[in-house]
Amino acid sequence: MKKEPAYTIDELICTCISHQIEDGEVVAQGIATPLVAAGYLLAKLTHAPNLTFISAIGQSLCTNWAPLGVATIERLWIEQGIVTYDFVTAACDLLPHFGPKEFFRPGQVDPFGNFNNVFMGGTYQHPRLRLPGSGGIADVTPYEERVCLYVPRHGRHTFVESLDFRSGLGHIPTRQRGSGPRYLVSDLGQFDFGGENGRMRLTTLHPGVTLSRLQAKTGFPLLLPDPLPYTEPPTAQELHLLRDTIDPLGVRQLETLRGAARREKLRQILAAEAGKTG
Repeated sequence: MKKEPAYTIDELICTCISHQIEDGEVVAQGIATPLVAAGYLLAKLTHAPNLTFISAIGQSLCTNWAPLGVATIERLWIEQGIVTYDFVTAACDLLPHFGPKEFFRPGQVDPFGNFNNVFMGGTYQHPRLRLPGSGGIADVTPYEERVCLYVPRHGRHTFVESLDFRSGLGHIPTRQRGSGPRYLVSDLGQFDFGGENGRMRLTTLHPGVTLSRLQAKTGFPLLLPDPLPYTEPPTAQELHLLRDTIDPLGVRQLETLRGAARREKLRQILAAEAGKTG
């Protein structure tokens, strides 16, 4: 019988995100980012109990929490919210005031943390692939100081030397305010932007990942530490909280699965939610 792994890659990413959170911070998240939400909640239930959440789901401000869901996701934010705001107020007033830490998922990212969520290939008018859009990223990244990134499936299509379109501002010499991203986690490793002129560099390699595989899946040369450290795996407590308390339905897995496997997981989640609420 094949032995099951002690943890899955989605659980490792959530744990890495959690470890970037400090107690008392304000953290923000966008729509359809369950890896980020699970990481935030893991931090709140372990080392950062005094987190405040700003969510694009319902444009709400929360200090309480609820388990993750899909059809029931609004319960996490709207029912637990202290107050709600419209999108413009959130992007132009709320976020600048609180200066939150926020994780974005880029469609493309270059060596200096500039990133693209608009289109890939072709032209703006006739793209090869239309991405979800910036959704306020272009409004907040010019002034935010605590931007972080995450990439569930590390590949050369995402880590590129040159963007097809820039919707998120990275480390550039002409910046007047804010800073580029400070951290990135993927399914292969963790990175910061501490190289010359804010260039991305590897900080830890995930267990079981080889350096040759990482470089082959990255579209530009990586800056490497010497010696090469490895990412600490989740603890038994962290795995218990993720699996049994924060996300028993496994919503976080939707960001790492693809194709038929993702569709089947989504059907399972929706069926489970219907059984609980029916």
